[in-house]
Amino acid sequence: MAIHQNLLGGPPPTELPDDPEPRELLASGAAPADVAAKYPTSSLAWAQLADDAFQAGRTVESYAYARTGYHRGLDALRRAGWKGHGPVPFEHEPNRGFLRALHALARAAQAIGEQEEYERCSTFLRESSPTAADTLS
Repeated sequence: MAIHQNLLGGPPPTELPDDPEPRELLASGAAPADVAAKYPTSSLAWAQLADDAFQAGRTVESYAYARTGYHRGLDALRRAGWKGHGPVPFEHEPNRGFLRALHALARAAQAIGEQEEYERCSTFLRESSPTAADTLS
């Protein structure tokens, strides 16, 4: 039997509980604004709103949606035992909403010239999940 132990002494990965309803609604084509209104704690819905706004050239709106998803995700991570640092694996699908919102916040911050916020969010994303940083960039 293998025993999995973090030999580097860091915190264990944080995995958010699954919340399939918003993910399923978005996958079925529901409007992200409707999903965010029905599930306002869903980082995934806010991240999708941020992505859609950014693609449409509405950068400030994207920033606001991304910041909402980011803060909703921080709340969920803390409830899941996260202590402010440590891995948040992209491979665990329920974590992807938070990671996408964090990426969207970095992207929008860079677009509006908020370099310090861009760097902070980019570093946070890479430290949380190198896979997310590589996949979402």
